[in-house]
Amino acid sequence: MGAEAEWAVASSGDPHPARWRAAAERWLEAERDQVGLWLPVALGLGIGLYFALGAPWMWLAAAALFGGAGAAALAIGRGGRLARSIGWSALVAMLGIGLAWTRSMEVAAPVLARPQVVALSGTMIEADRLPARGQVRLLVSPDAGAGLPPRVRVSIDDAEAPPALDPGARIAMRARLVPPPEAAVPGAYDFARVAWFRRIGATGKALGPVAIVAPPERGGFRRWLATKRAALTRHIQDRLEGSIGGVAAAFVTGDVGAIAQGDADAMRRSGLAHLLSISGLHVAAAIGATMFLTLKLLAFSERLALRWPLHLIAAGAGALAGIGYTLLSGAEVPTVRSCVAALIVLAGLAIGREAMTLRLVAVGALVVLLFRPEALVGPSFQLSFAAVTAIVALHDHPLVRAFTLRRDESWPRRMAREIGSLLLTGIVVEAALAPIGLYHFHKAGLYGAFANIIAIPLTTFVIMPAEAMALLLDLAGAGGPLWWVAGRGLALLLWLARTVSALPGAVSALPSMPLGAFVAMVAGGLWLLLWRTPTRRLGLLPIGVGAIWAMLTPAPDLLVTNDGRHLAIRARDGRIHLLRSRAGDYVRDVLATGMGVDGEALDLDAMPGARCSEDACLIAIARGARTWRLLALRSRYRLDWTRLTAVCAWADIVVADRRLPRGCAPRWLKLDAPALHATGGIAINLSDGKISATKAGDVHPWANPSSVILPIRWKDII
Repeated sequence: MGAEAEWAVASSGDPHPARWRAAAERWLEAERDQVGLWLPVALGLGIGLYFALGAPWMWLAAAALFGGAGAAALAIGRGGRLARSIGWSALVAMLGIGLAWTRSMEVAAPVLARPQVVALSGTMIEADRLPARGQVRLLVSPDAGAGLPPRVRVSIDDAEAPPALDPGARIAMRARLVPPPEAAVPGAYDFARVAWFRRIGATGKALGPVAIVAPPERGGFRRWLATKRAALTRHIQDRLEGSIGGVAAAFVTGDVGAIAQGDADAMRRSGLAHLLSISGLHVAAAIGATMFLTLKLLAFSERLALRWPLHLIAAGAGALAGIGYTLLSGAEVPTVRSCVAALIVLAGLAIGREAMTLRLVAVGALVVLLFRPEALVGPSFQLSFAAVTAIVALHDHPLVRAFTLRRDESWPRRMAREIGSLLLTGIVVEAALAPIGLYHFHKAGLYGAFANIIAIPLTTFVIMPAEAMALLLDLAGAGGPLWWVAGRGLALLLWLARTVSALPGAVSALPSMPLGAFVAMVAGGLWLLLWRTPTRRLGLLPIGVGAIWAMLTPAPDLLVTNDGRHLAIRARDGRIHLLRSRAGDYVRDVLATGMGVDGEALDLDAMPGARCSEDACLIAIARGARTWRLLALRSRYRLDWTRLTAVCAWADIVVADRRLPRGCAPRWLKLDAPALHATGGIAINLSDGKISATKAGDVHPWANPSSVILPIRWKDII
């Protein structure tokens, strides 16, 4: 009987713990090469608990629990592999909690308390041009003594932007600043958390032109690199216009600001958005092309070919190219991960080891999490590592290895095998990324595997080489023909994205996924991918449970944003209706995705059962055997006291973006400005009365920046 079969028997109700433990030891012995892969998983567990739990006493309790369990397992485990694995995993999880907690304190910086109109002057750190939106986004370090946070992000109109807007310049403007916005509704993007770790304490918009007080001084390497990156982005966008130039710039510098919103949505809906984030595909193409050219050029010399280790020299050149590409593209998480993995691969090739393994992926994850633990909860880290782990695990399977093994066969059969391998890889990657896409964006593409069969070879073998050679030849003013080739390839890529995204059922949309369902699918996926023995199939159980849980989670009937200005109601036909007809595209998208709707939102005035005026709406919402009555205010004008209190008493729920008087007492729920300030955005399911809030019990520093004492000390928070 195999180790897996013994463990299955022992764990199916065997009354003898010793037999169960012996079976587990034999199973772990069979999986001994895979045990180390769970080290970053344990670290990620601790980091994830810090972000999921809302209070310091919870973090301390979890750390103490892991520490005690780890110490006990190592002390009484008598040296067995099972005890060591449990013990060290628990201690690493405890380390993860402390690491994330320490990082959140390390980056602590003042946050703007309330909206202000200020005279802003300071040093510009970076400028992101967004031609598709007609804006430039500036990151500014205000002058000392201005009473502002250390970093402020300000958007300015293209027409108001001076031509020589380079990092390091001293600028001055008048701007309206607000605190970094929190998640508007449950499950929405939480920029406040992202801004906290970037030390951005305010965002806003310039009111009028921006003046350059002084040009950039000669600064350090980072400032020089930021200037060159911005100049290269402008050069590419000058050579190729519109979204084509925006995608071309994204491939080189990671700047996606020139891509029109419609084209960016098409790339996302078609499953091709990963091409816009510089990661493994781009880094591998850059390193591979550099190694190929270096090897071929050096091989022209017979003396060098016979006496020098050309493959080591080519690997060194590839490593330098990968590091340079990573720095030039802004060193985002996927790029850093890919660069680290590529460097380890090159080191392995240099000493004759296997090129790409799950161990290399685990090392890359460890490096990122140790230095940037907050990356764990971002979609960039999750999508990047999920895709790479799925690809490596798939091609490490014996059946897949046998199928993709090179052999002497006719070119039609070889081509069919390559296409089949690419299609299988695409399907597996789409399956791995679907839960992440649905959790963060509430949408997932269904035809991405088929679109990538064309898009990945087109990008790797046509667009990126043509663009790289065009940039090189531009030094001599001869890059025009290759820019034309790159432009045609990019036009084909965008056409593919638009065509696939327009197909019926191209996108599946779900409302906010419960965290438990997401964690179950992630845990099952890791179990399925990281083990090698048949026990890995047990991972299908939590994947199935999580998927069913997510699909059975009903969409909320009512969404209220954290400022009370916007409200969305789901009608019986599944369409959503908004309180304010002038709601912007961003608000409409947030509310639609929160409801799990992929379509246009309607005005509340057009909803059956709604009676609206310029000041308020009265809505009757039938759910089951009950009809809920809702009052939503949508103007700031003073209302008649007698009528207001009478309508409040009639309503079950009252929503307003102002403070309502005490006499306004609805039957069930009063969501005015003070209440929403405490709870954040609200999602309500009227069928069972379930309420979800964005700030329910959350005391993380980015959720309550006004309570943070600077500088932060351990005694201030324990």
